[in-house]
Amino acid sequence: MMKGYFDHNATTPMSGAARQAWLEAAERHWQNPSSLYREAGEAKRVLEDWREALADRLGIDEPERIVFTSGATEANNAVIAHLAVGLSGCLVTSEIEHPCVAAAVSAHLDPSRVRRLPTDPASGAADLGHLQDWIATGEVGAVSLMAANNETGTLQPWREAAELCREHGIPFHTDAAQWFGKQPLDGLGGAGYVTGSGHKFGGGKGVGFLILPEDENDRPFHGLIGGPQEHGRRAGTENLPGVAAMVTALLEHNEETLAPVWECQARWRDEFERSIEREGGVRLLAREGRRHWNTSMFVLPHTKNLKWLTRLSQRGFAVSTGSACSAGKGNPSAVMVAMGLDYEEMGRVLRVSGGLATSGEDWRALAEAILAVGGELLAEASVAQ
Repeated sequence: MMKGYFDHNATTPMSGAARQAWLEAAERHWQNPSSLYREAGEAKRVLEDWREALADRLGIDEPERIVFTSGATEANNAVIAHLAVGLSGCLVTSEIEHPCVAAAVSAHLDPSRVRRLPTDPASGAADLGHLQDWIATGEVGAVSLMAANNETGTLQPWREAAELCREHGIPFHTDAAQWFGKQPLDGLGGAGYVTGSGHKFGGGKGVGFLILPEDENDRPFHGLIGGPQEHGRRAGTENLPGVAAMVTALLEHNEETLAPVWECQARWRDEFERSIEREGGVRLLAREGRRHWNTSMFVLPHTKNLKWLTRLSQRGFAVSTGSACSAGKGNPSAVMVAMGLDYEEMGRVLRVSGGLATSGEDWRALAEAILAVGGELLAEASVAQ
């Protein structure tokens, strides 16, 4: 991995153990798990072994509640479509959902049937006060709230929302793509509909999973239609090598071992922020919220962010202007709007997101590069005037 890689919220490199699991599955069990001959049956058995391993890791007693998908985008689309059918009342979501959730909500529900939780600009977290009020009036039919924001890194109150929904018998969904691999997993197995994506935590791209709620049998779930794969819940030949790599990557994340690593990474991130704020004049976003240990989002003091990104790339640093799913599209980020930024400020935002292998030296080098690029751009602007 390149030393200056600071875009882990967009994607992560595949871990060594995950890569080995992928290769072994691709070489030994390449057959279609749905075919009937002996070798295909062995591939099916291995697939179910990986499903059980993931269920054990998440504290799920019924492995069949896990549906393997092509990623969180497919899973989120399927869940929103499922919830929209026969929805009694409104669907409550937030202003800051990932585009794959926000677009699905817009596609399947009339705006009059959607309630969006406001965001606290200081913390970047959704305000659940409105959810309690809406539940009290009886107008809530389902809730979809992300676990952690991909741009600000702010941890969302998904546990509290899930508990509220559980108390009132309301279906709950959380897009946890940014949670897996960065935070403790306790509680996710029983939260309701939960989605994850392998490439966000050291697995490969093009594979993910959906956890179905314990009472899902009251209203059977069906995603992609066609064949009978995934216990009839998602058609399409299963990506066994991808599943093997993804589950292996998640099993590597031992929280007792990683907790001190996360704390150390958070200190390095905080030192980085203090440096660029003090010496570079940047404005930090969501600084008052509980954030991932790896994420920092800030408004640059001058010059369009694409110029900063290009100069930093030339120096060996990979950073982002926000969500990879909207980067370069020229569309305002819903997250940035919710954070109170105007359009001009949105054009000066950068997001950096480190990984477990990012060192304190890497963070300091990035800070130095940002300060140097800022000086260069100011000097060039002065000459141009």
